[in-house]
Amino acid sequence: MEKMRQGIAVHGGAGSSIGDRDGCEAAAQLGAEILANGGSALDAVVHVVKQLEDDGRFNAGYGSAMLLDSALDPLSVEMDAAVMDSQGVLGAVTCLTTIRNPVLVARAVNDTPHWLLAGEGAEHFAQSRGFEARQGPSPQALKNRDTLIAELNSGTAEAANTDENWNYAMPREAAVKSFGSGTVGAVAIDSNGSFAVATSTGGCAPSMWGRVGDTPIIGCGFFAGPMGAVAVTGVGEYIVPRLLARSIYDAAESNQSMKQAIEEAIAEFPSDIDLGVIGISNTEIVMKSNRDMPCAEVQK
Repeated sequence: MEKMRQGIAVHGGAGSSIGDRDGCEAAAQLGAEILANGGSALDAVVHVVKQLEDDGRFNAGYGSAMLLDSALDPLSVEMDAAVMDSQGVLGAVTCLTTIRNPVLVARAVNDTPHWLLAGEGAEHFAQSRGFEARQGPSPQALKNRDTLIAELNSGTAEAANTDENWNYAMPREAAVKSFGSGTVGAVAIDSNGSFAVATSTGGCAPSMWGRVGDTPIIGCGFFAGPMGAVAVTGVGEYIVPRLLARSIYDAAESNQSMKQAIEEAIAEFPSDIDLGVIGISNTEIVMKSNRDMPCAEVQK
């Protein structure tokens, strides 16, 4: 196969509206311009994900899902993000609540002695570095919340739940399967042959306060190395036990194509679990999902 000089792929979340593809297309074009102007793969994916966080239609940043946990303010959010490249950059944050662009904070974490900051520590770090405060929720996030509350209060919420650790009528497993996804991500290769990945999410709703999915966990929601980069979207409770991003990367590296590795990974999941993957190597860009998934790519 002919090698790409540079390329980028973007997704807006498995199970998200395909009508929002224009947001992914605009973000991919931004990333392509950064690469064309000599920017690194890392620069490209960070700016692309920031644009998706600012869009308001995607479950990340401004558009993050509200938790609905009865112990919290009804507009509370908890946001996660991560970045990684094939040159050794690695940074992630989890459970941010007040910052506009978690992906920028994740990038800054790489400049500390650590790779992951969580909760109040992540919040303090972001505020001390002067990152912009979040304005929200977005109109789409409010609409999604109202739709979810209506469903939880209707007959579709199934039988009452008796688990004292869960605050909703809908049983936990059913809720996770129905509402457990929503992420944005990007993967890229630059003219130097370096790969990078960035991910961001507002998590899932309903969920318990403090819940963390796959998005900020290396090898689960994201991975990048000398062979390529992978970003995953879907239900974290099912993705994490399979170390999905790293498993796909390893399979693609072991004489499989990225396309084959991603297709086989998705086929192994139950059909009622939302799952999507984007991956890039020096010869392929692959974007696959078992649900609608707005996505876009640009390559040269």
